[in-house]
Amino acid sequence: MWTSRPDGGPDRLLALADGVFAIAITLLVLDLYVPRGLEPDEYREALRRVLPDLGAYALSVAVLGSFWRDHRRIFRGVREVDGQVIILSVLGLGVAALVPFPTRLLAEYGDRPVSVAAYAGAVAALGACHLAVAAVLAKRPWLRHDTPAEAAATLYLLDSATIVVVFLVTVPLVFVTGPTIMWLWLVLVPAKGYLGRRHQAHG
Repeated sequence: MWTSRPDGGPDRLLALADGVFAIAITLLVLDLYVPRGLEPDEYREALRRVLPDLGAYALSVAVLGSFWRDHRRIFRGVREVDGQVIILSVLGLGVAALVPFPTRLLAEYGDRPVSVAAYAGAVAALGACHLAVAAVLAKRPWLRHDTPAEAAATLYLLDSATIVVVFLVTVPLVFVTGPTIMWLWLVLVPAKGYLGRRHQAHG
């Protein structure tokens, strides 16, 4: 059984997370490129070709930005971290750093189910890591300055679980329905909006 031994404050872990998310978002930009010296027709064609890259970039910026915000929210009120919290957090940061790769697959081969499955799997894995960290911290009040309200904690865990479930079900379904299953991800917009308002009301 895992023994919780406090290992200092969360400041260094939060600083590491800020750096990883910033670098991951920056790496997304490196694939946006239009060659020099193009004729007008070639220029328009190059812009058309970069549109999928822009779409994948915008999607991943929204995903990574949301997870960065949620990571900060998870550690709000945390006084100390232990080894398990550190391991789960670093595992999640490793997945976050990996997101530019499936983003590139989605941009260049978005019509192939494997690309959509790889992207959805990465996002689901990142969400699962955040959910695990939040669940561990919820069960260890000695690591916090205060104990969050039970309703607020439950809503946050439900919010994180919703992301994991939506992206996880995409992985098998994309091989049945095709890449159009990506539209399912839009259900997260109203779902997260509703849960976010409920969380603020109980915060």
